[in-house]
Amino acid sequence: MAEKKTLGRQKISIVKIENEDAQYTAFSKHRSTLYKKASELVGKYDVDVGITLFSPTDKPYSFFHPTMNAVVNRFLSPNTQASNRIATANFQNKVKELKVEFDKIDIIERGLSNSKSGMDETDMKKKWESIMKFNEEKVNELELWLNSVDFELTAQLENNVSSSTQAPPENVD
Repeated sequence: MAEKKTLGRQKISIVKIENEDAQYTAFSKHRSTLYKKASELVGKYDVDVGITLFSPTDKPYSFFHPTMNAVVNRFLSPNTQASNRIATANFQNKVKELKVEFDKIDIIERGLSNSKSGMDETDMKKKWESIMKFNEEKVNELELWLNSVDFELTAQLENNVSSSTQAPPENVD
């Protein structure tokens, strides 16, 4: 039989890392791994996840999906269904659509600010035409929608805060 060239998987004893730089580096690596795994769980199973960590310097780090209030409410009342999950998904889709539009505008704006004095008039005219497509009516419509979303989210948060101040129901067996 041929001898092994490596030691393979070995047991590693868990001891405190004395070097502060090495300690913080290890914490950062473990934190990013935890966040990555939590994101994968959210993407694969659409679950509510909450992680709170404290660094070696006592700085807090957290990861919550969809929100901290939703995760805490789910933790306090595990048997209840998420009633606003469809509304939240619709809001998230609308926000993604608006972000795409915003990114398009941002790209156009950066193109205008980075334009050289030697730019010919046709290119400049095309850029201004694309900007002018966003008329006042669409901007007002977007503003009304954002106000309604803000109002609904504020009302939802107030309901969650008032319901979370009550003690969780006792389990009756």
